[in-house]
Amino acid sequence: MEELLVYAILLYENLATENEYNKRLDKLFLENPGNDDLLYLEWETDIKKTIIYIRAHFDYNSLDYKQFGMILMDRLKTVYENCSDIKYFGSRMFSLWKSLPGNIQDIEPFWTLSYADDPLSWGDEEQTRNIYDYMLDYYKD
Repeated sequence: MEELLVYAILLYENLATENEYNKRLDKLFLENPGNDDLLYLEWETDIKKTIIYIRAHFDYNSLDYKQFGMILMDRLKTVYENCSDIKYFGSRMFSLWKSLPGNIQDIEPFWTLSYADDPLSWGDEEQTRNIYDYMLDYYKD
């Protein structure tokens, strides 16, 4: 479910497409056809209801931070590489940080989302990019 939570958050923040989500959901459902949550999500056609369902039915106390983080950073890396405007990316990342579950907002690498674009306020794009590079590679071995 960590992966679906990542997609729900990214969809809410307009950082993923419904098509990307649907492809991943289909794959997860085919791997786990007996999962009632996945079955419900397969039938739900309203993306807003999908996001609400995932966020409301997720057990945040059993969140696997590492798995969630690895999936999130992988998806964000794609967004980062395809975004030509670092200021826009930075504003989206702060908004994303506010959408994260409260119990992980102050944990690295998630905390980085809240401040990584700060150096842009004094024109230091290089420092911002270095911070994002560190964050996106946080789980690299």
